[in-house]
Amino acid sequence: MLKEFRTFALKGNVVDLAVGIIIGAAFTGIVTSLVNDVIMPPIGVLMGGIDFSNYFIVLTGGDAPASLSAAKEAGVPVLAYGKFINALINFLIVAWALFFVVRQMNNLRRRFEAQEAQEAKAPATPPRQEQLLTEIRDLLKAQS
Repeated sequence: MLKEFRTFALKGNVVDLAVGIIIGAAFTGIVTSLVNDVIMPPIGVLMGGIDFSNYFIVLTGGDAPASLSAAKEAGVPVLAYGKFINALINFLIVAWALFFVVRQMNNLRRRFEAQEAQEAKAPATPPRQEQLLTEIRDLLKAQS
């Protein structure tokens, strides 16, 4: 069983997946900052000062707190749909970026496969030493 697990764990796809998850986790912080600090402020300005991260619905009757953080501090149950909108935008940006990464990797793979196929079709030229020895052999045959 241990041998089977080792074979499974060391397969190329599993290692690639692990690397992808680690890079994705690191990439998440960058994308979160990009969305929250770069993309959302201009969208908020264009939409009249809207900050999606502060959108929420109070689930109980009564006065709504001024902000999401105030509602959470007061213990008011809220549906924070603005954070969901930010998470959705994060996801779309990550998916878009990964699409381009995978697309470029597929292009490179196709290019390498085409190059390998081209090399396989081309006749292999013998080394220079073999060519010289063949010429000498042919000259000796011609003289005899």
